[in-house]
Amino acid sequence: MNRTLFGKELKSNLFVSGIIVAVVAMYIVVIVSMFDPKLGESLDLMMQSMPELFAAFGMATQGATMLDFLLNYLYGFLLVLMPFVLALIMVNKLVVRPIDQGTMAYLLATPNSRVRIASTLAGVLVAMLAIVMVLMTVIEIGSSEAMFAGELDVGGMLQANAGLFGLWLFMAGLCFLSACLFSNAGVALWAGGGLVILSYLIQAVSQVGDKFEFLRNVTPLTLFDSYGLAAGEMAAVGGAMALYAAGIAFFLAGIAVFCRRDLSL
Repeated sequence: MNRTLFGKELKSNLFVSGIIVAVVAMYIVVIVSMFDPKLGESLDLMMQSMPELFAAFGMATQGATMLDFLLNYLYGFLLVLMPFVLALIMVNKLVVRPIDQGTMAYLLATPNSRVRIASTLAGVLVAMLAIVMVLMTVIEIGSSEAMFAGELDVGGMLQANAGLFGLWLFMAGLCFLSACLFSNAGVALWAGGGLVILSYLIQAVSQVGDKFEFLRNVTPLTLFDSYGLAAGEMAAVGGAMALYAAGIAFFLAGIAVFCRRDLSL
């Protein structure tokens, strides 16, 4: 890994990452502040009136505890799609755009191997997601303790977040592999990103009703079980480990493809 390139690319992605963190932080604070039994009754009524809509966004259970409340309203939609958007933007800035515009030639002309360059770019993406995860976790714990001291099961939330990072790694790795695999900029960006979006839509449809329940086994996103991870269930831990393994495999495959690819720059 090239430290100079790593630092440069990490700094260049701080602005967009800061925006994502700010949006996520705002929603986390709002959701935490909504943990109120009286408001919970109102939300229950809304769920009963529109059960399919809430289920499609992974909000099928109100939850009696602070942890259940956060898992229900954050981990089914916001904390899945916002990091995915960040990964897609970063992959475009790190790989797709430099290859399409020819600026990747400057990196390839330096005395650095392709393996070193590709692994550095992949490292920047993973490091930024890790930073976002740490900040998000701090915000969750801090806001929960500030407004409802002692209500949050911190251990269970950390377990859920550890599994969630595996899902982020899976999505980012797929986008990175797609960027390294295809020569057309549009295809390179959206082949992997489109598969993630399609998987999410299939998962959303599978949660709407019994008629489409069979679709739950079609998408790999169902391997992420936030409630199971928080409870320490081995099946959920196994699913998270599978996402980690697949994400790492995607990154390694992307690096291998980048090293062998004929880049006409």
